[in-house]
Amino acid sequence: MAVAGNSYVIRLTDAHLGWGTYRHTTTRNRRPGEGYIPIPISVSRNLDILNSNQQNISNIYTCRSVDGFFNDVELKASGNIEAGSPYAKQFQGNGNLLLIGDWYAHVGATVGDSVQVTWLSSHHIEIELI
Repeated sequence: MAVAGNSYVIRLTDAHLGWGTYRHTTTRNRRPGEGYIPIPISVSRNLDILNSNQQNISNIYTCRSVDGFFNDVELKASGNIEAGSPYAKQFQGNGNLLLIGDWYAHVGATVGDSVQVTWLSSHHIEIELI
């Protein structure tokens, strides 16, 4: 389980910044403005960041951003790299897929920029564009 002080850094790609439109699937309509923060599988496994495939756990994290744009918003650890895996592959807005995209727009994130995710406690994280 993640504890205060754990962190990781991820470099952003087109898919992270434009999740709603930069996609190779037709499972749902394109929607500009969506974004997500990827979680490398090694981080997900090491810190037990689980998705909803795992029963009796919370995959909801309280998040703030260093720049002050977010203050205690809810992010969901979701997705997986293979069907049925309990390990999450991304953080997304809980019930709002535009949430991370709004933050990316606010901080002026572009392809090649990096985001640092730092745990303040087991289910409270802080994000920063670095």
